[in-house]
Amino acid sequence: MSGTGGPGEPYDDGSEHAERQPEQRSDGGPDQPARIPMPRASVEDSGRPLPDPTDLGDLAPVPLDLSHDVLKSLLGAWALAACSAAEAVTVEDHLGTCGSCADEARRLREAVGLLHKPESLDLDPGLRTRVLESCLHRRPPRIPVPDWAAPYDAETARLDALLQDFGDAEWHAPVRLRWFEGDRKKSRRTTVAGVIAHLLSVDGLVAVALGLDDPLAEILGASGTGGPSGPGGQGVAGPVERTEAFWRTSHFPPTRSVRGPWRDQSHHLVRTASFTGGSVGGFAVSYGDFELPLHDAMLDRAFECWAHAEDIAEAVDYPYEPPAPRHLSKIIDLAARMLPTVLAARRRAGLSAPGRTPHLVSAGTPGRSVRLEIEGAAGGEWLIPLDSPGAVGSAEFEVAHVALDGVEFCRLAAGHVSPAEAAAGQVGDREAIQDILSAAASLSRM
Repeated sequence: MSGTGGPGEPYDDGSEHAERQPEQRSDGGPDQPARIPMPRASVEDSGRPLPDPTDLGDLAPVPLDLSHDVLKSLLGAWALAACSAAEAVTVEDHLGTCGSCADEARRLREAVGLLHKPESLDLDPGLRTRVLESCLHRRPPRIPVPDWAAPYDAETARLDALLQDFGDAEWHAPVRLRWFEGDRKKSRRTTVAGVIAHLLSVDGLVAVALGLDDPLAEILGASGTGGPSGPGGQGVAGPVERTEAFWRTSHFPPTRSVRGPWRDQSHHLVRTASFTGGSVGGFAVSYGDFELPLHDAMLDRAFECWAHAEDIAEAVDYPYEPPAPRHLSKIIDLAARMLPTVLAARRRAGLSAPGRTPHLVSAGTPGRSVRLEIEGAAGGEWLIPLDSPGAVGSAEFEVAHVALDGVEFCRLAAGHVSPAEAAAGQVGDREAIQDILSAAASLSRM
């Protein structure tokens, strides 16, 4: 819109104004006044014109009798919409007749637009950690969370923060869980709510080991799958059986109501683990066909929580950062320590490299090894014995060296990338390297 310069009449928005013509005067002559952009109603609102004072009737502000110098000094406040209503009307009347002030007002209005750059409304993902560290530095907790439970505490809190603003559309967004069985890719389609139900179900194994209530006790009993000890002496229901039982007996698909039980259970696990302190030597968590010490089981649950949080974030198209380096290093160390056992299981299943004959050695003695180098802030080096889980990794018997980024290695261990897709630096025995990468992928499960 073009302006006439009269009081209360709208001005041009400044997007296509021409230079002031020579015949325009600043002494209030009859020539057409300079065009200038209207001020924003606030710093955040740049496109909404002010109301015409003539439409306000008795409420219209009365222009003030101010000198040119005073009006010029008000231009900065006017550009920031910080003037009173009477001052704003007086300044705008003056701008319609004073070309020099109109030019200055235009420059100030353009400068205001550079003062406030748009900022993301999303909270900094590291904010919670910084606040907690500051609070704990001032007043340490009487019962601190042990180091081995801290990754689980952090990852469940991060996932809970991601879930808190989800609406129905996000809770029912499709998610594809991915893992490896042997050397074959496997996947299962579910929803965001279904993923949380899966985490609730498998975390229940740790709850049982700590003497807490099993969230699936009634479901497993009704389905005949069995509780913690199984019916009639049968073994413990594993992660897959527990998850399938939950999915079958719940409303399909599960809804947002699953968040509360999962959240409460995670808090109970962290609190109970904190009360145990360091006396957890006798605690072991059964996964059905294998067991993990409680320390390792809590790291395993932190790892799976992060992996499935990435699945959820990908489903709703939301960025999600890896764990803090101090927590990620513990997760990587767990995966590296489990590789010898997985290598032995793959060899028994006939899945090791073709033609490979293990060089069996006595337990506790050095054996052929692969140097696994993990790069990044959470990295390190591990010598992985190839032929026996009881052997000791040895640099003297090193046959290969493989290097991966820390996050890439974890995504391989989570089944999110295949051994062929993993970006790895490789030197030495190619078959040994293939065995290590395939064993890492075999760590994954639903």
